[in-house]
Amino acid sequence: MRIPRIYVAQPLTEHQTTELNEASSHYISKVLRLNEGAPLILFNGQGGQFDACIEAVSKKWVTVTVQQQHLLETESPLSIHLGIAISKGDRMDWVIQKATELGVTEITPLLSARVELKLKGERLEKKLQHWQKIAISACEQCGRNRIPTVHKLLGIDQWLTSVQADKKLVLHHRTEQTLNSDDEVNKTALLIGPEGGLNETEINDAEKNGFQAMQLGPRVLRTETAPLVAITLLQSVWAIFNSGCKNDA
Repeated sequence: MRIPRIYVAQPLTEHQTTELNEASSHYISKVLRLNEGAPLILFNGQGGQFDACIEAVSKKWVTVTVQQQHLLETESPLSIHLGIAISKGDRMDWVIQKATELGVTEITPLLSARVELKLKGERLEKKLQHWQKIAISACEQCGRNRIPTVHKLLGIDQWLTSVQADKKLVLHHRTEQTLNSDDEVNKTALLIGPEGGLNETEINDAEKNGFQAMQLGPRVLRTETAPLVAITLLQSVWAIFNSGCKNDA
């Protein structure tokens, strides 16, 4: 039986008994329905993971004994900051989940001219929290010990002028340029447009801010497909993509 792997947003120390926070306690006791004696793997996003065992379960809290720490790292040596225009339905959820599995380090949701989804105020805040939880859940599943940051929603012009990277790429099918794998790259920024794509002004603005145009072939990929193909390509060119990767089937 697979041991549950749980993210806890609190300090963890070897050989100490600790009470988990309310969110983690609820998930363990009410969702997973685990009892005293059940083994766990815990991580807090600071690197490495810990063996643990449930000591007690109450109505609100779960107490665990933290055991040995394993300094296991499955992070890619390539840092990828994904800037992607938000989309309707579950497309954005899908992108964040899969991009996290593929190793992105930062995700910034963007507003562009052809974005149809309108988010603001409390609805926006809840959506950002939801997307961060998706990234956390994906890390629990895929074995990552560091959580990618889901940044606040930005206008595309704000992101273009603020993002820093060795290589900046804007994906669109109207260019004939492909990826130049000869460059030495440690940090990349990848811009993906919405359904309907980026308009000419946005592409031109990206190029003026140091982004290089890139296409992935003759077919037009959906907004939820394009970033995953591009991230896989970047990882295969500039990182040891298969280091630590496993199939959970």
